[in-house]
Amino acid sequence: MNAIPATHDVRKHILDVAYPLMLRKGFTGVGLAEVLSTAQVPKGSFYHYFGSKEAFGEAVLEAYFSEYLLHVDALMAQPGSGAQRLIAYFEDWREAQTGSDPEGRCLVVKLGAEVCDLSEPMRAALERGTGAVIARLARCIERGRADGSLAAAPDPQTAARTLYQNWIGASLLAKIQRGSEPMAQAMAGTRQLLGLPAQS
Repeated sequence: MNAIPATHDVRKHILDVAYPLMLRKGFTGVGLAEVLSTAQVPKGSFYHYFGSKEAFGEAVLEAYFSEYLLHVDALMAQPGSGAQRLIAYFEDWREAQTGSDPEGRCLVVKLGAEVCDLSEPMRAALERGTGAVIARLARCIERGRADGSLAAAPDPQTAARTLYQNWIGASLLAKIQRGSEPMAQAMAGTRQLLGLPAQS
């Protein structure tokens, strides 16, 4: 049995435990009793850090985006042109959504439709997080236009938003179809939108 973490780590520990549970069961499918049992913390500890399950859900999303944006920043900092960095990002997305690690899946796809009608704070957290991802994609497209690798790309903000929407939709369809074809189609559409040659 794992030891309960030090006091200053309890909040993060609860969030870390909740993330895979919500990926599997969604927000409403995960009860607080299950989270507390899995985290091995008393109920009082939970309410010390989170005023309600809704506040907890908002915190889970904020923690998810905080970690995910660090991952995006690392990918965007890799050597290469703007086009190479952008394609590497979407290759990473495709691998995460179709690979064998269930904890690599997108929490936006899992919770987006479910929580937006349930909780305004959670909807707002999703909007902030997805907006931050789109902003990073737009900056990468701007760099690609500047270095000539994405010279044919449309307006960076419009392109970034369109690409993100396409990949979220493809991720959802991949779950529905239990296959990777929607992701392959998303990559083909990405290359076409950006004016890049099709993969051979």
